Amino acid sequence: MSLIEFHRFLIGSAIVFCGGFAGWEFRAYSSSGETGALVLGVVFVFLTLGLVFYLWRLRRFLGYEDR
Repeated sequence: MSLIEFHRFLIGSAIVFCGGFAGWEFRAYSSSGETGALVLGVVFVFLTLGLVFYLWRLRRFLGYEDR
C-alpha cells in the first residue's frame, strides 16, 4: 500500500467519523433541544463536506495533474 492510498484510507475514515458524529449530534438535538448539539452537528457536516472535497481533489492538492 502506497502512502497516498493510506492517506485516502485515513481521509475516508475521517469522513465516516465526521458524518456519523454529525448524525449523532442531530439526533441528540432532536431529543433534547440543546443548541450546542445543533451547532456541533452543523460544524461536523461542514467538516465532512470539506473532507469529501479534499479527498476528491487529493491529486491536485499533492501537486499531481489530473489525467
